[in-house]
Amino acid sequence: MITGAHSIVYSTNPAADRVFFRDVLKLSHVDVGDGWLIFALPPAEVAFHPAERNDVHEFYLLCDDIARFETEMKDQGVETSPIQEEAWGRLTEVTLPGGGKLGVYEPSHPRPEPQSG
Repeated sequence: MITGAHSIVYSTNPAADRVFFRDVLKLSHVDVGDGWLIFALPPAEVAFHPAERNDVHEFYLLCDDIARFETEMKDQGVETSPIQEEAWGRLTEVTLPGGGKLGVYEPSHPRPEPQSG
């Protein structure tokens, strides 16, 4: 029934952020026309948190070693926030070329097995 997930990151400079995902994060992609890139992502997970209102969503990337990720980003001139130790993992944020922030974390919580088609 469900074959995948499509996430959207809104940006004031989507072209620059697409280049970041392509050239810095090196995610595979397809060009669906006019430089509009859609990126493949590794297996994903979704969680539901309590909130005061609906229709508020967040997007994070996961990694196996947040310190190595931070070093790789700094080597490429990408600004990151200091690593924060949370109960659920170690978190940093990267500043995208478009000015937005994207959370990246090394989870310490149990992870589900990827859903198969």
